[in-house]
Amino acid sequence: MMYNYTNLCNQEEQSMKISEILAQDKPTISFEVFPPKQASGLETVKAAAGAIAALTPSFMSVTYGAAGSTSKLTVEVASDIKNLHGVSVMPHLTCVASTREHVSDILTQIRENGIDNVMALRGDIPQDGIVCHDYTHASDLVADIRSQAPDICIGGACYPEGHIESPNKNLDIDYLKLKVDAGCDFLTTQMFFDNNIFYNFLYRIKDKGITVPVLPGVMPVTTARQLSRSVALSGTNVPERFRAIVDKFGSDPDAMRRAGIIYASEQIIDLIANGVNHIHVYSMNKPDVAGEILTNLKEILG
Repeated sequence: MMYNYTNLCNQEEQSMKISEILAQDKPTISFEVFPPKQASGLETVKAAAGAIAALTPSFMSVTYGAAGSTSKLTVEVASDIKNLHGVSVMPHLTCVASTREHVSDILTQIRENGIDNVMALRGDIPQDGIVCHDYTHASDLVADIRSQAPDICIGGACYPEGHIESPNKNLDIDYLKLKVDAGCDFLTTQMFFDNNIFYNFLYRIKDKGITVPVLPGVMPVTTARQLSRSVALSGTNVPERFRAIVDKFGSDPDAMRRAGIIYASEQIIDLIANGVNHIHVYSMNKPDVAGEILTNLKEILG
């Protein structure tokens, strides 16, 4: 069920813009979910998203299907998170295979559902190679969103180890600066497994004049296959410590699951200990994993 914001005038506002959440001086954890590939899986995803929302994260994000194939489902899942569960939400919006008309339509749906946040991404090149040319870079999408919705909170992606398609890290940060200057309110990183890479990245972007909040993205890897797939897609470095964990426990599903959750929890504890208060967890529609991480962090978060 979709919610029209004009019909919610009697409902007290329960959520905040993410920029307002990030302005708070206390540790927060947010989670990410993804929509189903087909409408037949919508109720299953909604149930998982609702269970994660019940954990009361600071906010949740909802990804966008390849080439926007599940764009309507993204908005519907996001609407449930905000309007049924009262959790701030950030739907993703990609532009690689989108026309300006399509982006405008999705923005209208987002705002009609009372959602004040959006994650602006280029997106992955479709497997069929068909792209639209209304937008060349994510910075073009950010600028277009800002012109259409001046008050919306816009998030952007960043890559501590450099984008896999970028020839070098310096050029990657130059493009990131363009994206921020176009109107990004904050950034969220691609997953990484070595916190020192993130800390070094913060120094590099500060030297380039990028001062918006940066949320580290942490992924709990619970299977060896998940790690292989993630590394293949992103090119992220796997520290020897974590590689040894996967080598030792990868063939034991229960042990690998628990070890992956502990490793991610330790990453988060180290980040908070070093003054990074806001962490985004790629929870992959797994309420049990999200719940165990929060249990591990209970005393840390207060």
